Amino acid sequence: MNIIFQINGGLGKNVMATAICKSIKIKYPESKLIVITGYPDVFLNNPEVYKCLAHNELRYFYQDYIKDGQFLFFGQDPYFENSYIKREKNLIETWCEMYDLPMVQIAGDIYLTKREIDFYSRKHQFSKPIMILQTSGAAGELMYNWTRDIPPVMAKSIINEFKDKYTILHIKKEEQIVYENTVPFTDNIRAVAVMIELSQKRVFMDSSCQHIAAALNKPSNVLWVTTSPNVFGYPIHNNIIAEPETKVVSLPNAVLSKYELVGNLSEFPYNDESEMFNTEKVITSII
Repeated sequence: MNIIFQINGGLGKNVMATAICKSIKIKYPESKLIVITGYPDVFLNNPEVYKCLAHNELRYFYQDYIKDGQFLFFGQDPYFENSYIKREKNLIETWCEMYDLPMVQIAGDIYLTKREIDFYSRKHQFSKPIMILQTSGAAGELMYNWTRDIPPVMAKSIINEFKDKYTILHIKKEEQIVYENTVPFTDNIRAVAVMIELSQKRVFMDSSCQHIAAALNKPSNVLWVTTSPNVFGYPIHNNIIAEPETKVVSLPNAVLSKYELVGNLSEFPYNDESEMFNTEKVITSII
């Protein structure tokens, strides 16, 4: 039997989805698991996955996987489940319950080969121990998305604290903020995973790197603004939650969550970015 698992969403969600692959194969051990995703590189070398296809690579899909009727399709989005909307459970748990699967692990899996590690460690060599920093996810034209990103004032404080002892690799997109005393790192997903594997310290916001780090069993420091570690986080990490809001704002665009994750400028619930995190507390807590 074919099991078709379609994942819609970003890189971090796809890393979490690898845990669902494990649960699917536990319940359906004789099945062939076909994953449809926007991030095929996440599933490379995954022993649970029979075939991984990008969303735009589905030619003859019906003929190859659907026609004989011997299939199950898992394509519903857990973001529309009550337990997700109410922030009651980790997304992986919600996902498993939605498909009636056993929950076998709280983090995903990234399978790196020795050849990949050797190649990227030679390609990116540094004189000091590596510290990985991810300050922004998909910030778009705003450059800084206050709902998820590490505030620039906080990022600069972290960089100044650790720049002398570490080479700070700043995981970023080409168009995102550049910070002094960091090395911008824009290589591919697999290279990012290798650098996380080789790093000594890691500081992230709630985005792809914290999911990759959990999948690699690398304890990290994660700063949370409006998203919740109860839903997207991992016990292995040092989860640092933003200070209480200091300003009451109108929320005309709120539907299923308090804040739009696009970083609506009018919804910013602080007087200033410096109020969002206690700088001394954050820096002293970094593991």
